[in-house]
Amino acid sequence: MNKIKFAIIGCGRIAERHAIHAANYGALMAVCDIIPERANALANQYHVPVFYHIDDLLQQHLDLDVVVVCTPNGLHASHTIQSFQAGYHVLVEKPMAITVVDCNAMMLAAEKAGKQLFTIKQNRFNPPIQALKNAIDQQLVGQLFSFQLSCFWNRPAAYYQNSWHGTDLDGGVLFTQFSHFIDLIYWLFGDVKSVNAITKNFIHHDLIQGEDTGVVLLELESGALGTINYSVNTADKNVEGSLTIIADKLTLKIGGEYLNTIAYQQGYEIQLINTEAQILPNEYGSYQGSMSNHHKVYENLVHTLEQGLPYYATAYEAMKTVEVIERIYLSAKKGSNGISTETSKCK
Repeated sequence: MNKIKFAIIGCGRIAERHAIHAANYGALMAVCDIIPERANALANQYHVPVFYHIDDLLQQHLDLDVVVVCTPNGLHASHTIQSFQAGYHVLVEKPMAITVVDCNAMMLAAEKAGKQLFTIKQNRFNPPIQALKNAIDQQLVGQLFSFQLSCFWNRPAAYYQNSWHGTDLDGGVLFTQFSHFIDLIYWLFGDVKSVNAITKNFIHHDLIQGEDTGVVLLELESGALGTINYSVNTADKNVEGSLTIIADKLTLKIGGEYLNTIAYQQGYEIQLINTEAQILPNEYGSYQGSMSNHHKVYENLVHTLEQGLPYYATAYEAMKTVEVIERIYLSAKKGSNGISTETSKCK
């Protein structure tokens, strides 16, 4: 069987991770970046053709199966749609886009092209998260009463300097740092009914357009209540990425820096097995990112294209993550203007 052929657009840090798995699970055929040094470095490492603009790549009509979009958040939609129009499947890094409108346009473009839109929800593969999902699906957890999502990371000034991070191409901390965590709320617990949020920028005033800290109160359609507390202001390094749930059959905290360990569990009918992280987080020089489960993403993608198996995360689910984040930011914006912070669901 022929290998799945990939091209990568955007040769920043995360592209290095994609290149490894594209080569391992298929064949990396080309790379593209508007910054020649980045593009050349990755191309030389894998001995593949290099391009400096997406149009130059797509107009070559290369023998490709999948275009991997690793460009800044605000460009995901346009680059994805262009790739569909050129006749390729697309794997797009998180977030899928930074507006629901763009997400819908991407899904429509995929449908018109008869191609698949693959998204990345890597935290779903964390062993404790998978154990919790299985327990929920088997109806072992019972009614969810409340949950607490905590995301306490560090992003120093150097992260934002000479970068698209913190600009209008970023979308905000929830899109760039914590969208994988927001995805889990919808995937595990279902739709969000109402949102109330407060956000502030405490120490990154001259570096980013948005917030560096936020507190969010959610009510789910199920009636459960939840909170999200997040910040990129922790001293020196990332310290916590955790999810605590209180349900009638289980009290559980999945902790660690990246939702990769079980801090405690108490239950009448269920005990999840404690699993230590066996996969190191993504390394980005001065900081680390979430657990590196990209190999699972590529494994799923290849199985989908070669064997027709369902992909683990739908584009619709990725859009729902964007919807929740949009609603959080809308609530925070309205709250700062003295308007009611409860919002209606995005359509």
